[in-house]
Amino acid sequence: MNTYDVVVIGGGAAGLSAAMVLSRAGRQVLVVDAGQPRNAPATHMHGYLSRDGMPPAELLAAGRQEVEGYGGRFCPGAVVAVVREDGWFRLDTSDAPAVRARRILVATGLRDELPDVDGLRERWARDVLHCPYCHGYEVRGQAFGVLGWSPEAVRYAQIVRQWSDDVVLFVAPGSLSADDREQLTARAVGIVEGEVSRLVVQDDALRAVALGDGRTVARDVVFVPPRFVPNNEVFTGLGCDIAENGWVVTDDTGRTTAPGVWAAGNVRNPRAQVITAAGEGSTAAIAINADLVDEDVRHAVHEHRGASRR
Repeated sequence: MNTYDVVVIGGGAAGLSAAMVLSRAGRQVLVVDAGQPRNAPATHMHGYLSRDGMPPAELLAAGRQEVEGYGGRFCPGAVVAVVREDGWFRLDTSDAPAVRARRILVATGLRDELPDVDGLRERWARDVLHCPYCHGYEVRGQAFGVLGWSPEAVRYAQIVRQWSDDVVLFVAPGSLSADDREQLTARAVGIVEGEVSRLVVQDDALRAVALGDGRTVARDVVFVPPRFVPNNEVFTGLGCDIAENGWVVTDDTGRTTAPGVWAAGNVRNPRAQVITAAGEGSTAAIAINADLVDEDVRHAVHEHRGASRR
């Protein structure tokens, strides 16, 4: 069975960043990646200094090449089980033999849960968007719709308003407070109350939002605040503490409450953009290497003392 200092689970920005830092530190690193990045539907990414406008797949390809250049290795597939064995982690994968690791970094990201609206998923990352900081500039000035299916919808609509003067918030009847209405009206955010049933698409472009009562409201872009669900099965299997909101408990470096287990990127931070996730991967890698150094020192001292007695 192959052994590594660190196995990184997930080959997105967080995992690749960590793998590069650790490989440059002389650690034996394996990245296990299922090849299903969350931002795959997006044609370009934005807000990443020096990489603005780069397709996400190009960033990942460049990152893999860099990691391999420093000796890091890759394994396709998913991790299906992680157990502790004799001070090591044993990881069973879907497409390769099991491996052992001294430490593991989980960078498996999250998945977006969307409201049940016909056509929404099909237009995702095209003219149905969730992050105005990622895509707002590219669609600025167009007619925006905001689906108000979450408690944060009013605040979200106010933020989206920064990129367009024509914003309409779709909400369930009776769901807005008097303060909500006043704030929205003060910034000229339209309010449409009713159940959104589907998106109207013509010539492969969003044209309108249709409501269950037959009304349609012309819109060019729809913003949706999704519900973020972490891909945290590895954490639960290892006994890591999970907060009441469903996210793994970590310190500032990504260290979980389970010894030897770290997290980075969207699996621990739902608000992390690509550049943030890469930074978290680097931070976790530095902490992991320091933890390994501490262990190396303990082993060296033990062996030194044993040799001195002989």
